[in-house]
Amino acid sequence: MKKQLICICMAALLSLSLLAGCGAEGNTDTEQDAAAQTVTVRLSEVTHSVFYAPQYVAIARGFFAEEGIDIDLSNGQGADAVMSAVLSGNMDIGFAGPEASVYVYNEGKTDYTQVFAQITRRDGSFLVAREKDDAFNWQKLKGKVVLPGRKGGVPYMALEYALRQNGVDPAKDLTLDSSVQFSMMTAAFTAGTGDYFTCFEPTASMLEAEGKGYIVAAVGDAAGEIPYTAYFAKKSYIEKNSDLIAAFTRAVYKGQQWVKTHTAAEIADAIKEQFPDTSAELLTASVERYQKIGAFCDTPVMSEASFTLLQKVIAEAGELSSPAPFDKVVNNTFADKAVK
Repeated sequence: MKKQLICICMAALLSLSLLAGCGAEGNTDTEQDAAAQTVTVRLSEVTHSVFYAPQYVAIARGFFAEEGIDIDLSNGQGADAVMSAVLSGNMDIGFAGPEASVYVYNEGKTDYTQVFAQITRRDGSFLVAREKDDAFNWQKLKGKVVLPGRKGGVPYMALEYALRQNGVDPAKDLTLDSSVQFSMMTAAFTAGTGDYFTCFEPTASMLEAEGKGYIVAAVGDAAGEIPYTAYFAKKSYIEKNSDLIAAFTRAVYKGQQWVKTHTAAEIADAIKEQFPDTSAELLTASVERYQKIGAFCDTPVMSEASFTLLQKVIAEAGELSSPAPFDKVVNNTFADKAVK
């Protein structure tokens, strides 16, 4: 009888172990299936700014996740670095000014990059002075030193364009000091370099709050509409991953539409995890500034007219020997489908 009881207990324990094992295998398979359905996209952004609110909304609201995409986001700290990372294969998708793709195409590369989704349509930088100036006009920059970022980059060229539009010759009337790297400009300005400099939000608002600088003008307001920031990838990557690019673009469009239909405070709340050191008040003010100048695109489609204007701005800056063909550098296939 005792032996029978022992045998029964051992059999019961064995059954429980087998059931537990089956359950564990079942959970592992489910987790593996879920993981297999999600694709990680390595995305390098040119800088981290409220200017890219639609992107951060798409991440925070789960629009990328809905499309089966997990975003591995990194700050490339400059268009050149972002483009190099994409061309080398260290990043899947780049996020910077379209001029980077124009330069690469004109270099004659076979596997050049193509822009497939636009997210901003104006320069997102603000001109910051050392003192408050409620009566600022662009003529006041004559004889001054301005830190504009990298020569050949859209921020630099958009500022030049804004200066010309306001009767200031960027080559003769002031000094544009491009010796300071983009990532070091804020530190250089607060340390005493230059009379003015350009920066994005929320940095501009944070400087005002700290009494270290004061916004006197929006470069995007003065320069007008140009395709400023967009997503791009190597032509071969787009061809091999067309379904992924389509899904990515749909997520971006959802983010754009969400931003279009929500208030600055709601947008600030949605993206707050991206800016943990910035108060809700400053984030809201930053979003409002970008809304005021119409910086955010409503759709990811880039128009040929705006691309032509961009190349005009680049040419006037002396950085373009010949224009790149729109249908080679810009691929609207996925953006067109996303908005239908």
